[in-house]
Amino acid sequence: MSTSSTTLPTSNASLRDKKVIVMGASSGIGLATAKAAAAEGAKVVIVSGNPERLEKALSQLPKGSEAYPVNLVREENIKEFFANIGRFDHLLYTAGENLNLQPLDATVIDDARNFFNLRFWSAVACVKYGAPLLNRAGSIGLTSGTAGIRPGKGWSMASAICGAMEGFVRAMAVELAPIRVNCVVPGIIRSNLWDSMPEAAREGLFATMANSLPVGRIGDVEDVALAFVYLMRQSFGTGQSLLVDGGTVLV
Repeated sequence: MSTSSTTLPTSNASLRDKKVIVMGASSGIGLATAKAAAAEGAKVVIVSGNPERLEKALSQLPKGSEAYPVNLVREENIKEFFANIGRFDHLLYTAGENLNLQPLDATVIDDARNFFNLRFWSAVACVKYGAPLLNRAGSIGLTSGTAGIRPGKGWSMASAICGAMEGFVRAMAVELAPIRVNCVVPGIIRSNLWDSMPEAAREGLFATMANSLPVGRIGDVEDVALAFVYLMRQSFGTGQSLLVDGGTVLV
């Protein structure tokens, strides 16, 4: 039986020489993911709104990696970036500001809208302007969180963003096919996103969570990076939300 010359490859196992763009990669999960992709042989492009941290991040990546300062809360800046970047293979969005959790009765709606801008609407803009440039066997990887499945008190906005993101992922997997669209769903991860909490409270939270989780520890940014690498390398899953939570939603 003959095989059509237009049939897509059944395996996308290697990232070698693939061009991977990581939005929000100056620190934390984004930088760890950029490092993991580079270790797989990918040509990495990192993007962030903080030029100083971006330059420091670039110094930790292999020669030939690229870095672009882009204000990710401004759609026109995202549009301009993609207008000049050329074709590529994988788009990852990991940008997020420090977590700010509070009960609904203390929530300022305008502030909550701003919380959505970087974590959700900027990701939507990156998909809008980046998707037309993706090579046919490429993928998009976005970021959600376990707050969408197992929220705690004060997590109303975080939970809403996670739910919106996972719905968007499923819709884009259908609309952009055969481009694969998935998201990673981290649990409690030791990263700079918790830096707005006092150190004692932060370490207390980490210790409490570590003692409650089946794996006996909270996550590291490298754990999440491995999930993004997997979603790029596999070639059959799309519209999926991959939990990397140490068992958070089980307990």
